Amino acid sequence: METLKYPRTYHFPFSLGATSDDRINDDWQNILPYELVLTEKLDGENTCIKSDGVYARSHGAPTRNPWAKNMWVIWEQIKNSLGDFDVFGENLYGLHSIEYTHLDNYFYVFAIREDSKWLSWDEVVFYAQILELSTVPVLGRGFFDENGLKNTINQTLQTGSKLGGECEGVVCRKTEAFDNEEFSNSVLKYVRKNHVKTDEHWTRNWQRAKLHFERTTH
Repeated sequence: METLKYPRTYHFPFSLGATSDDRINDDWQNILPYELVLTEKLDGENTCIKSDGVYARSHGAPTRNPWAKNMWVIWEQIKNSLGDFDVFGENLYGLHSIEYTHLDNYFYVFAIREDSKWLSWDEVVFYAQILELSTVPVLGRGFFDENGLKNTINQTLQTGSKLGGECEGVVCRKTEAFDNEEFSNSVLKYVRKNHVKTDEHWTRNWQRAKLHFERTTH
């Protein structure tokens, strides 16, 4: 039986990269009373590690794509420690639209689900450390008003990616835990203007992304 894949993330209404196919949360101000954490939206493949394997877009069957082979190495190392956890992260092994220049590894965790509950951000960081996995770069944390949130997002886009290169966007989530049915009101995203959405064509002649040490070794 296919388990729940990662839910679709709604855009902020002011997300300049949103298209007609994207979903918008017009009631986004409802997230402002909560403590929030802003993380960088990385340009890779949304990948899930579970006790029974590695999954990409579909959770109907494990992924066996060549650009996911690095994920199976990780899975072999941590599979016996996962229990009921679904560990979601961005797999950057295959080069997409943005070429990051300061990659220390290829997998960055952004969420962990246990059954139908999404763990708090502090729990995500805690368990990622235990599993010896990196988390996505944190851009800000705390309580924001509307202007403060927009200013933080704009500053991030102007500064660029924490991993070197352009910043694709920002993901904003409640720091506290929440149920799966509350996902669309607990996690929102902003995508930069003119972002090139990576389609299936990148897979035809895919290339492995270079790690930082490969760029500095002569």
